[in-house]
Amino acid sequence: MRILRVAQKLYPEVPGGGPYHVHAMSRDQAALGHDVTVLTVYDNQSLPRRERRDGYTVVRQPRTASMLGNDLSIGIGRFLWTADEYDIIHAHSHLYASTNLAAVKRRFDDIPLAITNHGLYSQTAPEWTFDLYLRTAGRWTFNQADAIFCYTDEDRSRVQNFGVKSPIKVIANGVDTDRFTPTGPTSDRINHDGPVVLFVGRLVEGKRPQDAVKAVKQLPDGLNAQLYLVGDGPMRPELVQMASESVEFLGQVSYDEMPSIYRSGDAIVLPSRAEGLPRTVLEAFASGVPVVSSHLEHTASIVEQAGETVDIGDVEGYREALKRVLNTSNSGAAGREIAADGFRWETTVKQTTRALRELL
Repeated sequence: MRILRVAQKLYPEVPGGGPYHVHAMSRDQAALGHDVTVLTVYDNQSLPRRERRDGYTVVRQPRTASMLGNDLSIGIGRFLWTADEYDIIHAHSHLYASTNLAAVKRRFDDIPLAITNHGLYSQTAPEWTFDLYLRTAGRWTFNQADAIFCYTDEDRSRVQNFGVKSPIKVIANGVDTDRFTPTGPTSDRINHDGPVVLFVGRLVEGKRPQDAVKAVKQLPDGLNAQLYLVGDGPMRPELVQMASESVEFLGQVSYDEMPSIYRSGDAIVLPSRAEGLPRTVLEAFASGVPVVSSHLEHTASIVEQAGETVDIGDVEGYREALKRVLNTSNSGAAGREIAADGFRWETTVKQTTRALRELL
């Protein structure tokens, strides 16, 4: 297949689970013999407009404007309008203008369109704005697709509840269970004698890292727990002011280092107000690290099999959940089994590729 993958953000230029998903899917489909091009937006003038790497082609179009963390690019629209040599277009996340433009392309073209839903709501804007969007332009975008991929059955129902009529296929997100394992080297960046709690993600309001900081600060002194924030973002100055000696900032860590980071942790906390099916949770599970996350209706049934969920913003709830998992020996063993049995990355690639082929 000749696949045009439309993605606002791409790893390694942009860190995060979504951009890495796009990169790894493109790399592995290219290894299967498919011709993959990733169309993306950039604002770094040192990057080439077109390059070949990891078996696939990257085509970058300059950013024209930015609104609510969403980069707009006239170049994306121009490229799509004349892109007739591809068998299929696979866009990632309805939240981005690039996917809206891919939907416009499908409205006037015969090339099939698939959209992967990486999470219904943005972490950079109030939820009410995206409720309005999902009942208007977002729904229209979804309805132009020949297929929509969701991570869970609950997420499929949420999309349908907004009046989306396009066929929806559930394909679970996956993780490389050969790289993320409980055994192996730990990280030199983490050096603490007591329990280690990890927060992995961008330091933005939607991830609510402030709740992680507050919860760990409220843990009993005798527990001697330390929170390590892995990631960077605009909230860092605010969090530094909030932090105490029980909090350390590691900044952005390369994906290659993350297996050793997870192995150094005793628990991971993810208090986000919105997520898809976070790669962070699956990587922690695969590494044998218990998870405490916010209670989101589309992920709770998975997290609670090997961790605990807490109502969004309930700092005391996070504190108590962390106390329980830190005081329970081998509390991450069930997570490893769940990841290995049901969330392997190679399965995600195979199922996605098969679903794209079926659209032809």
